[in-house]
Amino acid sequence: MTSIVMDIGWLEVFPCLRDVCPEDWAEAKPEIRTFSAKSRLFNREEARFYGMFLLKGSARISQIGKDGNERVVSKLKPGEICALLVLSGLSGRDYPAVIEAETEVEALFISKRSFLLWVQDYEAIRKTVFGNLLEGMMHMGEQLQARQTKPLEMRLAEALLRSTSEQRPMLRMTHYELASEIGTAREVVSRTLQRFQRQGWVETGRGWVQITCRTELEELFGD
Repeated sequence: MTSIVMDIGWLEVFPCLRDVCPEDWAEAKPEIRTFSAKSRLFNREEARFYGMFLLKGSARISQIGKDGNERVVSKLKPGEICALLVLSGLSGRDYPAVIEAETEVEALFISKRSFLLWVQDYEAIRKTVFGNLLEGMMHMGEQLQARQTKPLEMRLAEALLRSTSEQRPMLRMTHYELASEIGTAREVVSRTLQRFQRQGWVETGRGWVQITCRTELEELFGD
């Protein structure tokens, strides 16, 4: 495979890649892949051969429990590296999660060997990885506390606002996926979304939720 040339746009997303020397870059056999929303872009099989840098779009990282249910543990945005991927690789264990695109995404894939060597050899990449890990641990702690103290309506509003914007008000997620993210049952999310819809805050359909009155949700979340 012919090595692709590093793009300036990637360096704006991942400044840490500036430190990678041309020889290491070529040896990594870099490849750009694009994925549509709702598609699975990374799992245990890919993790055996590749490392991944998310360049565009957003994705969510889920773990599959012993009961077969998926639980959202984190989100991945451009400029972030999945810490679970690094930790599983360094420990020699299988990758314990799956990554699914929330929107259309673009990702840089490199060989797993190069990925792990870069983490060890390049300080800037190492700081990015473990900075993501620290933020992820703090976020999981905040999520756990929120599940114990915040009303469900506020947790759902937060999840909707976090995954959308004024320019992109539609979220393509099922009620089951939303329930997994905020730690409740699908039926509870469905009932709460129905109340939101009666208030005129959202519209819902099969596999999507669109925010129609963002201000009201922001006020609810801010209470």
